[in-house]
Amino acid sequence: MSADARPARCVVVVPVKPPTYGKSRLGLPADHRRELAEAFALDTVHAAAATPGVDAVLVVTDDHGLAASVRTLGCEVIPDGVSDDLNATLVQAAAEVARRWPGAVPVALCADLPGLRPVELAGVLGEVHEQVAAGRVAFVRDHTGRGTTLYAAAADAFYPSFGLASAARHEAAGAVEVGTTATSVRTDVDDPDDLGAALLAGVGPHTTRASERRATHSG
Repeated sequence: MSADARPARCVVVVPVKPPTYGKSRLGLPADHRRELAEAFALDTVHAAAATPGVDAVLVVTDDHGLAASVRTLGCEVIPDGVSDDLNATLVQAAAEVARRWPGAVPVALCADLPGLRPVELAGVLGEVHEQVAAGRVAFVRDHTGRGTTLYAAAADAFYPSFGLASAARHEAAGAVEVGTTATSVRTDVDDPDDLGAALLAGVGPHTTRASERRATHSG
């Protein structure tokens, strides 16, 4: 069915730092850290693109190599408009969603969800649509209970507060928590313990390969 034959439902926006600067808390050599950060992002966008109810995935990055890779997965890419301010970047991206996909719900999704499962994300998006249709904002709390892995609102009400203790800020602003049982949507990877837990639960092909290469080199 063509895009013009049905209304857009949601567009997932994935902001990605250049892998050179990402995931410093993993405590790994720079080349391994870069490879894993890129793998996390590729597995996240690959799973999002395969999720029912997602009309498009819009990746926001200034990394040209990563941009080329995510385009091969069928994703759209725009440059990071406000590179030192994630929330301002996401507001700009939501405006771009409104311009390109009128009526779509912009859904900001963290790029460090290597075990993301499309079936779980689809369930969360169902909850998101219920909340947004009722004029509310929705968010998913991360596995620590403190951060946020997903934020969604109508384009004209899209004002995320990612950063330290973002879950509490989103809740205080009236956002409704969704996805409480969607483990793969909540399991972001920031440190070695997170990575170990994600690998045990199962990750996407890019992270699997990067982890195997890291293990081989470490051996």
